[in-house]
Amino acid sequence: MKIIEKKTWPEFFRKVKDGKKNVEIRLADFKIKKDDILVLREWNPKKRSYTGWIVKRRVGAVHKVNMFKFHSLSELKKYGLYAIEF
Repeated sequence: MKIIEKKTWPEFFRKVKDGKKNVEIRLADFKIKKDDILVLREWNPKKRSYTGWIVKRRVGAVHKVNMFKFHSLSELKKYGLYAIEF
């Protein structure tokens, strides 16, 4: 089990903290697996500094997907991605 720290903007931080968001979409430029601890540190983009608030969540599952198998870069830029919870 590893502890992985990442910054997150206030609007997303609040949703995780309040239990309204339980899916995180990130660039897969780091290693993470089930049972690791993801520590999200709230980042204020206007002040370009951390607020001091953190939230910790145990990783339940990780799914890595290469979206370029299914869509072009222009489509991804135009439409973005959804994270759909069930």
